[in-house]
Formats: sequence, C-alpha cells, structure tokens
Amino acid sequence: MSEYASSVSRVQARVPEIITLYWVIKIASTTLGETGADLFSMTWDLGYAVTIAIFLALFVGSAILKISQDGYRPVTYWLAFTASAIAGTAISDFIDRTLGLGYAAGSLLLVALLVLILLGWQKAEGSVRVEDVRSRAGEVWYWLAFLVANTLGTAAGDFLADDMGLGFAMGAVLISSVLLAILLAWYWRWLPNTLLFWLAFVLTRPFGATFGDWLTKPLSHGGLALGTAGSSVLFALVVVVAVFWEQRRCQQQLLVAG
Repeated sequence: MSEYASSVSRVQARVPEIITLYWVIKIASTTLGETGADLFSMTWDLGYAVTIAIFLALFVGSAILKISQDGYRPVTYWLAFTASAIAGTAISDFIDRTLGLGYAAGSLLLVALLVLILLGWQKAEGSVRVEDVRSRAGEVWYWLAFLVANTLGTAAGDFLADDMGLGFAMGAVLISSVLLAILLAWYWRWLPNTLLFWLAFVLTRPFGATFGDWLTKPLSHGGLALGTAGSSVLFALVVVVAVFWEQRRCQQQLLVAG
C-alpha cells in the first residue's frame, strides 16, 4: 500500500493505529489508572463508589464526545481511555473487595463478560479487529470491550500479586515474560493478530497496574513508597507528552492524505 493510500485509510479510521506509540500510551495510561484510582479512593478517602461514579461519568461523557466526532481524535480518544482505566481499577476493587467476590472469582466473571461483548461485537459488526472500526456502532462495542478489559486486567494483576503470592515485582516479571511471548508470536505469525491483540491488551493492564502498585505501595509491602499523588502526576505527564506526539503524527497523515 502506498504512503498516500495508507494515510487516507488512517484518516477514515475512528481509532488509533496499533503501533509502538499506541502501546507506550496505553501502558502509561493504565499505570495512571492504577495510581489515580488509588489516589481518589484511598489517599483522598473518597471510596470506590464515589471514584467509580466520577470516572465512569467522565468515561461515558468523553466516549460519547469521541463517538460523535468524525474519525480519530487523539486527545478525546485518550481522555476516554484514561477515564476507562481509572474507572476499571475502581470497579475491579469494588467487585473484588467491597462485594467480596475475591480476585479469582472477579476475574472469571469479567472474562465471561468480555467474551460475551466480543461475541456480540462480532455478530453485529462482523469483526472484532480493532483497526477495522469505521462506524459509530462499532465504536460503541469497542469502548464497552475496552472498559471491561481494563477492569479485567486490574483483577488479574491483583490475583497474581496477592492470591498467588508473587508480589508486585515478580508479578511484573511474569507478565512481561508472557507479553514477550505474545510479541514473538506476532513476529513469527504463530497466532491470529486479533487474538494476540486482545491477549496483549488485557495483560498490559495488569503490567501497568503491577508497576503502579510497585511504585506506590509501602516498602513493607514490596513497593517503593513513592505515593499515589507523585506517581499519578508522573504518568499523567507521560501520557500528555505521548498524546501530543501522537497528535503531531496524525496531523502529518492529514497533510499527506490532503
């Protein structure tokens, strides 16, 4: 495909291209989701219910704004994504701790919900390949799946770190190893790209969450005791800089396509 044709195709898309920069922003955003949720629910003592209400409202509002727009808009997109990451963390903690389901049962429940959403998306749109989203209806399924996948990632990360007794550092090592295997499977084309994307999407969530916990938790719990506020500000800055870079890249594609 020529550079012009590729640029035209990307301009018509409603969601970002899955390149290295996407994963950089995604991991930074999911880490912010972990530290940000803990900042609101624990450090500022707002509790899970209030934190969920705040960021679920922000997610729904920003997702509706994004879906109403034509094409892919990086700022609106990543605002909705970050809100879904923070809301997902709080929802996971609410399910696992407040409702008392535990990490294992909570993870299984969320796996089942994600599978149902993906099946519904496949039946309605004919594909769950994220880069093929070209319609508003498809984007609604996309955001539903992302919210549940972000919530699942948090529960899975907590399950590895706490229930399996791996701790934050070893949990991050294990997830990193699995992500490396997924990368090799993608490079050697061992499995379908769509399956590999969803595996990587879910697993980069506990990777970011585990990394966030490692930064914020006290030394006695295996963390670095950097605090939720400082860590949240740090990763918010990373997200802002990376999204600015993504915005410039998209503007260059518009110039080529135009």
